[in-house]
Amino acid sequence: MEELVIDAAGVHYTPLNREIRAAVAAGVKRIRLENVLGQRFIANGVRGDVAIEVHGVPGGDLGMFMSGPRIEVFGNAEHAPGNTMDAGEIVVHGSAGDAVGHSMRGGRIFVEGAIGYRGGIHMKQYEGKRPVLVIGEYARAFLGEYMAGGTVLILARHGGPAVAERGLGSGIHGGEIVLRGGVDPVYLGAGASEVALTDEDWERVLHLVREYARHFGVDPAPFERRDEYIRIVPASARPFASKYAWE
Repeated sequence: MEELVIDAAGVHYTPLNREIRAAVAAGVKRIRLENVLGQRFIANGVRGDVAIEVHGVPGGDLGMFMSGPRIEVFGNAEHAPGNTMDAGEIVVHGSAGDAVGHSMRGGRIFVEGAIGYRGGIHMKQYEGKRPVLVIGEYARAFLGEYMAGGTVLILARHGGPAVAERGLGSGIHGGEIVLRGGVDPVYLGAGASEVALTDEDWERVLHLVREYARHFGVDPAPFERRDEYIRIVPASARPFASKYAWE
């Protein structure tokens, strides 16, 4: 079977996820979930080459520990999509809650709208893997907290600031946060530093801008001005070194 449609209306998340995993194990390449309403852990730990469409609002930890599949959500997502994700892609045609991409070490997440608090917390690079989180509108406080690797990009499509709350990059010691429209320095967290983009940085960002535009059917041209972007990077590899006593 190449495609499977599952009606998730009223189905508890445990049997729903068992059915998804059984379908993947049987070689199904496309799974369409209808009437999803808050079921957690969808595609948790799923591996392989499978595309999963989610119609509705999935619950927390969508794609947690996932390695390989592609998930496309036609609706909003709750907290922590892509939690500790290893590889694959999550595309959300809407907004998402807190802790998006929590501890992800590979793969890509694209959110058409805004996200909540602590997006990208503990993101890390693992060997040759570099996780990516692209946000169309804005993020709330403590974006990129304790980041150790990867890229967070915010396009600020709503016309306001990409981030206008405290703790941006607090404790960051690897990776980068790229913001369109800049940021008020008062919102920078401990250990975070603002720098300009290099030519290499801009090529990487431009590729992600165009990828975002393809996912959501928007014109990339308004977001292709290099002078509108800044990078937030670690000021030090050990941002809290001064907090410890050393002999």
